[in-house]
Amino acid sequence: MELLPEGQKNSVTVAYEDQQRINEFSKLIMRKDAIDQELTQQRTEKEYLDDVSLEIELIDEDEKVQYKVGDVFVYLKQKEVVDKLTKDASRIDEAIEKLENDEAELSSRIKDLKSILYAKFGDNINLER
Repeated sequence: MELLPEGQKNSVTVAYEDQQRINEFSKLIMRKDAIDQELTQQRTEKEYLDDVSLEIELIDEDEKVQYKVGDVFVYLKQKEVVDKLTKDASRIDEAIEKLENDEAELSSRIKDLKSILYAKFGDNINLER
């Protein structure tokens, strides 16, 4: 099966180092996709926590509220629930920050690999989605 137009030959040889870069690029793209998915999930969870926190703060302080711990719901005072939600929100903020930093590092390395591979292979390689 010929992937190039008829009569055109590929004049670029792929060295072992080049193949290693291509493989690394592929792995980094898959890792970046996983991080993007996790970021989306964490941001959604953060929005939910923010919404719930606002609603819980409107409840009377003496009233008991159901709070999920693992797979079980327990009744806690409104103030305790607000404290726990605040801690959960800060934990999620830290996770989001770490994921964003990881994504930035991956994007930087992907950009470097793209420039190296395009410099060597030009139009003979497609690294775009």
